Amino acid sequence: MTDNEKKQIESYRKNGYGYKQISNLTNLSVNTIKSYCKRNKLMSADLQSNDNHTLCCEQCGKPVEQNEHRKRKRFCSDACRNKWWNNHLDLVKRKAIYELTCHYCRKTFTVYGNAKRKFCSHSCYVKYRYGGKQNG
Repeated sequence: MTDNEKKQIESYRKNGYGYKQISNLTNLSVNTIKSYCKRNKLMSADLQSNDNHTLCCEQCGKPVEQNEHRKRKRFCSDACRNKWWNNHLDLVKRKAIYELTCHYCRKTFTVYGNAKRKFCSHSCYVKYRYGGKQNG
């Protein structure tokens, strides 16, 4: 466990996060986090509640000041937000997934974000576009 991960665990625990939440955020096992917290007296009796208005950045662990009556901030900057989401692509909730049929080979394929796509691959496009023409 690196020093940065130790600092993140301490800040998450002080802000009221549970073991499973910290495990999901740091990609460490729950048992590793539990044993670290027990060794460093970061148990629930020693911690303050989550009512505090400062939480920690999920990427770097720096404190993030929260504004009342606003959505909870998870990151201290756009750079941290982009870096975190690029490292956790499996957590992105993709809604624009389309299932289409290729105009050339008639296979069905899934595509993200572009509902107007016509071909499953570049080779199918080339065959469709140039395959029927004779040279000369």
